[in-house]
Amino acid sequence: QQTHSRNKHVNLLKSVCLAGHVDDLFPFFLRHAKQIFPMLDCMDDLRKISDLRLPPNWYPEARAIQRKIIFHAGPTNSGKTYHAIQRFLSAKSGIYCGPLKLLAHEIFQKSNAANVPCDLVTGEERVYATEDARQASHIACTIEMCSTNTPYEVAVIDEIQMIRDPARGWAWTRALLGLCAEEIHVCGEGAAIDLVTELMYTTGEEVEVRNYKRLTPLTVLDYALESLDNLQPGDCIVCFSKNDIYSVSRQIEARGLECAVIYGSLPPGTKLEQAKKFNDPNDPCKILVATDAIGMGLNLCIKRIIFNSIVKPTVNEKGEKEIDSITTSQALQIAGRAGRFGSSFKQGEVTTMHRDDLLQLKEILSEAVPPVKAAGLHPTPEQIEMFAYHLPDATLSNLIDIFVSLSQVDGLYFVCNIDDFKFLADMIQHIPLNLRSRYVFCTAPLNRKEPFVCTTLLKFARQFSRNEPLTFDWLCRHTKWPLAPPKNIKELVHLEAVHDVFDLYLWLSYRFMDMFPDAALVRDIQKKLDDIIQIGVCNITKLIRASQSGAAPGTAEVMSEGFPLSRTKRDARTVSDHCDAKSTEPLSVALEDLKSHGRGSLANRLLREGLLTQEMLRQLESEWQDQRRNGRYGLASKRNDQSSSKEMGKKKK
Repeated sequence: QQTHSRNKHVNLLKSVCLAGHVDDLFPFFLRHAKQIFPMLDCMDDLRKISDLRLPPNWYPEARAIQRKIIFHAGPTNSGKTYHAIQRFLSAKSGIYCGPLKLLAHEIFQKSNAANVPCDLVTGEERVYATEDARQASHIACTIEMCSTNTPYEVAVIDEIQMIRDPARGWAWTRALLGLCAEEIHVCGEGAAIDLVTELMYTTGEEVEVRNYKRLTPLTVLDYALESLDNLQPGDCIVCFSKNDIYSVSRQIEARGLECAVIYGSLPPGTKLEQAKKFNDPNDPCKILVATDAIGMGLNLCIKRIIFNSIVKPTVNEKGEKEIDSITTSQALQIAGRAGRFGSSFKQGEVTTMHRDDLLQLKEILSEAVPPVKAAGLHPTPEQIEMFAYHLPDATLSNLIDIFVSLSQVDGLYFVCNIDDFKFLADMIQHIPLNLRSRYVFCTAPLNRKEPFVCTTLLKFARQFSRNEPLTFDWLCRHTKWPLAPPKNIKELVHLEAVHDVFDLYLWLSYRFMDMFPDAALVRDIQKKLDDIIQIGVCNITKLIRASQSGAAPGTAEVMSEGFPLSRTKRDARTVSDHCDAKSTEPLSVALEDLKSHGRGSLANRLLREGLLTQEMLRQLESEWQDQRRNGRYGLASKRNDQSSSKEMGKKKK
């Protein structure tokens, strides 16, 4: 009877999987039978809980009023956000929702400078406009922090095209559907107009579109830079990896030029200081080396954008890393930073570092931005709690997996990537926490590629589970504060990780004030750490030299970039074009070609396009040495191999 009952359950599960076109999940269900079989008795309830087909119904306060939606559409530097902010400032009450702390901070400052009291709300802090800490009528916040219960006259949602973002898109969907404001001013690319209009059709709200054109001309040059000797004041070289940032900045300073450096993992204060240094007409620093972090949140006086490469690592909807050409949207966002309206440069220019890339960049910029097709969604803590009620033995990671597998969405929505959430859920699963606290810890904003930050979150959770407050002294002991200025790149990277740990503490203190009681003290030392990191960035070329001279064992690990787990078809063709030798020539010949052209076109192009890394080159050399030892090549080949090996050793040094 038990066997018959089990088979009946298995067949039912299989039919559920097939009906949902997720037959690949059937083995998953079998592996998790302990959680799954009890679920059959409440399958209808679980399906209702995970039904995501009507997100507008999640926000009854917004549905109770008739909102007016104004879409400000235009490219970078068109004044679209400016016009929305003017309406925000003239309103009796308002909220600004932006993708970055820097943008929220900018609106916070502008509003208070215009005598419109405005509070700042980010994941890590709340800054009141008034000394008595009364809530102001206006708020500037990061989009995840917006309230859907507070009524406002005007709301501004910036960079609406990020509603398609695989990880954060849910925050824009929540703001667009849930903000309780009489007027919703949406700013962003015109590619999102159709989706926003369709979403608002489901809520019975009309969309008014206001189109804007770029305020200053932007010219794509007919020639590439080709050499750093051709740099001019106001140039910005855009790289897509830290390694390129380090390499280019050192080459620039070797030519006797000063350069500012901006990349994503730098603290906001350091980014602002570097931007200020570059913008200051009296500062000798006239060149900027940056990642695409300059695409949002910083006002920069750039004359010419120079793409060091036009390929970039990305994460696809499956969470896999890919290398592919930048999209039209990304290229326009970055190129549009040149010739900002109101700066000393009345027009912008854009080109590439390498001649081979220029034609492709022109093609990318000439293409229309593909329309935004769907808006992101994410399970809420309430939905997961209801799931846990029905499946009390399931882990949080399993609950999320089951929720996503059973969830139903219509064509206007997609479920955001939950890999980071599941990573943290698995990491702290062994720590006894209630479900709500566990959920909060798993939504903490951290980079899971930073071991020190992940280890710290684990320690935070363990201390929290013992009901022992995480004090300032405890944090200082763990991070070895106070810290000295960095002597090499590895130490600079560690300081950036410590800054992220302080951010993590402040983020958790906002949610568990009793358990993280020393937010004010941590904020003070974080500002001091920001100053220390600024010293390191100002001396970055010295740090690079110290690292490359062997002063920092293990630095290669810090500076190496991971290679993609997945490739696009275009990349596969490129690899084939460059590496046909693999099938027709011995490995030594292919490697010999790479090494003999260490500074030539093939190696440079492979490295530039992300198709080869230093680690891969080392692996190729190792394989080649193994094959040589096994006697697979003749005497002449061995002599060539030994000669090339010496060359390689010199180049490594």
